[in-house]
Amino acid sequence: MTAFFTAMERVFADRNLAVEAVWLAGGAGPGQPVRLIRKAPDAITPFGAARILSDTTTVDASVAEMPSPAPGDRILIGTDGFTIQGEPIRDRERLVWTLDLQPE
Repeated sequence: MTAFFTAMERVFADRNLAVEAVWLAGGAGPGQPVRLIRKAPDAITPFGAARILSDTTTVDASVAEMPSPAPGDRILIGTDGFTIQGEPIRDRERLVWTLDLQPE
């Protein structure tokens, strides 16, 4: 176990930084509880000569808790449902997934 792994475990356990969620692999099933760090950066998409500003929803998830997320999997955060869109991306240390979510 590396120092970075230990630090990431503490970050995901912090109630001020991470939220409780349920991961539904394949979009259905009983679900697995996970902790996520929510992010909502704005995205600027060029469209011809215009630039379109849009909201996005992304989350970071621990690879230890969520070993194999895939496009189409569902994430439930409280009463809000999301679908993973696009391929999940791992960080350099291979400890954290970044997931792009689409609201249901």
